[in-house]
Amino acid sequence: MAEQEESRATAYTTLALGDDFRHELEIKRSRFITVLRHASDEDAARALVTELRKEFHDARHHCSAFILGPDRVIQRSNDDGEPSGTAGIPMLEALIKRETRPGVTDLSDVSAVVVRYFGGILLGAGGLVRAYSESISAALDSAPLVQRRRLRICDIPVPHYAAGRLENDLRSAGYVMAETSYEPSGTILRVALPDDAIAIADAAERLASMTAGASLLQLRGTEWVDVQA
Repeated sequence: MAEQEESRATAYTTLALGDDFRHELEIKRSRFITVLRHASDEDAARALVTELRKEFHDARHHCSAFILGPDRVIQRSNDDGEPSGTAGIPMLEALIKRETRPGVTDLSDVSAVVVRYFGGILLGAGGLVRAYSESISAALDSAPLVQRRRLRICDIPVPHYAAGRLENDLRSAGYVMAETSYEPSGTILRVALPDDAIAIADAAERLASMTAGASLLQLRGTEWVDVQA
């Protein structure tokens, strides 16, 4: 019950885990360097700003925006010295309104910073809004995104000698595999399933067919799992 109270969402799109993603635009001699990072909480999101202030210490502005949580309830932005409403808010709106699939706006757990080196030509309020919005949109066009889904994790205990073949069979059948554990008594494969009775029953039936009834699903809790590049 507590898990349902924390979040009603069952899926959303986020930036793939790994190194920061960077993209640069030049607009009327100003450089706009966009840095995107996966962030699971506000501390992680704000850490990106702190790090980039040190790396680009001679830049005039380090504007930021982030959106967090499966339900996207945490949304923050900062103009960092640009005229009010011309940088942070356009950046945040670009994150919020990003279509990850046709008609779907579900991007979250992303921290974005746009570092600006002033090129000597004033852009005006409208020009700044367009520049910061375009910086985020252009970065997202080629950033590595994944779909994250809340799935039911199920253990499948198997003998060591049978684990490799069964895992290959499960992957070939389209199942999402979670982390495998190796115990003295055998291997525990983990499969991530939609959290509904029909999907679990179907998986149990297919597993029984694959192993001639030798292996059974053991239900565990739910986890957020990256399922799609």
